[in-house]
Amino acid sequence: MQLSHTRPVTTARFDDPNLVSTAGLVPVMALAQRSGLLALADEHLSVSTDKGANAGRKVGSLVAGMVAGADSIADMAILRHGAMNTLFDHPYSPSTLGSFLRQFRFGHVRQLDAVASRLLSGLAEHTPLLAGIDTGRVMVDIDDSIIEVHGHSKQGSGYGYSGIRGLNSLITTVTTDSAAPVITGQRLRKGSCGSARGAARMIADPLRTVRRVRTAATSTVTESAAPQQMSAPLVRADSAFFGYPTIGAAMRGGADVSITTGLNSLIRTAISSIPADAWTPIRYTNAIFDDDTGQWVSTAEVAEIEFTAFASQKKAHHIPGRLVVRRIPDLRPKKDQG
Repeated sequence: MQLSHTRPVTTARFDDPNLVSTAGLVPVMALAQRSGLLALADEHLSVSTDKGANAGRKVGSLVAGMVAGADSIADMAILRHGAMNTLFDHPYSPSTLGSFLRQFRFGHVRQLDAVASRLLSGLAEHTPLLAGIDTGRVMVDIDDSIIEVHGHSKQGSGYGYSGIRGLNSLITTVTTDSAAPVITGQRLRKGSCGSARGAARMIADPLRTVRRVRTAATSTVTESAAPQQMSAPLVRADSAFFGYPTIGAAMRGGADVSITTGLNSLIRTAISSIPADAWTPIRYTNAIFDDDTGQWVSTAEVAEIEFTAFASQKKAHHIPGRLVVRRIPDLRPKKDQG
């Protein structure tokens, strides 16, 4: 199928008052309302002037527009086409929503964080979104990525570790044994900022959310049911977040930590102290057996040793733990010995 060359179409308009293009918004917004989205926004969001009036309904309109595919203020006009006025009570115009968002400051972003955290608790009560959070293992992951942008006048854009101009997006997710990852925190930052900037807060907030959801889940258990011991959440991160602010925030939140560290002199010294018989071979799924040497080509070895992180800092920052090391054979061709 291709466009007609003889009768090219330059514009098109379809706005039948009896048809709805996004009827799927009805169950979505019904669930959001049952979970407390509108009431929470009215309670926690305080935007000044008359532009901040009815914050709950305006936040609900923005959520509905994004669910329907809108990625700009102008696209919010999708909420006012066709029979949308029949399905929803007075959808706001794009200009009204734009004026509402232009009043936002960082404090309002933190207020929305509070709304999102409590909304997640409401969603967990009505859906299996975080099934098993009160009984199984809970993983909290944090990572950042560069969102490429174009144009030198883009606010906050810069060149980060990826070498491209963009904005830095920091995201935390919560995962259980029986539920897919759920985004519990996000922050858009300058493109040139370090990965670990603000990570302590982004770790502390999801851990509070996990405690809130777990408390709500356990409160619904009948008194006759035997109480179950809940394991501590596990915070996972790569080496960019290795530092006391991030790890300290996780431990203060009652979580275990699994984090990658870079190779430095302290790590090398710790690895060299591992006994030769402490290494345990592991074989990968796609390992290849070499008949000449009688060994698996892609075999690696793993060992662990007690290790205290940040031992060079003040004593309050010393964190005892385990250093788990994986080593692989060096298959690079040796230099000419002659």
